[in-house]
Amino acid sequence: QLQAFGGGSVQPGGSLRLSCAVSGLSLDYYAIGWYRQAPGKEREWVSSISSSSRLTNYADSVKGRFSISRDNAKNTVYLQMNGLKPEDTAVYYCAAKIVRSVYYTSTKEDDYDYWGQGTQVTVSS
Repeated sequence: QLQAFGGGSVQPGGSLRLSCAVSGLSLDYYAIGWYRQAPGKEREWVSSISSSSRLTNYADSVKGRFSISRDNAKNTVYLQMNGLKPEDTAVYYCAAKIVRSVYYTSTKEDDYDYWGQGTQVTVSS
């Protein structure tokens, strides 16, 4: 029901835009989170956006470089990644949580109801 795509290999300083396509759900009722997992490390939260887009949050490690957005009409959430660094190399996942509040977001993995398959992002010179 969720599919992340748009990953690839880029040089440091480059950009990628990840997309999370949602099917079988009405995105209007879901907050979305992006997570990533680097080799040998635990999965970590990257960013989240409320169902209405009124609230967005970012991990300190990506603040100022990444931007999350959504188009509910297209049932798609985006993660624009600029100024990529080698430490951004990871498999990126999107997750959806049904919410009652248009302002609700979460950083906690256990809060999310649905997860998509990941997309690999590799940043290397």
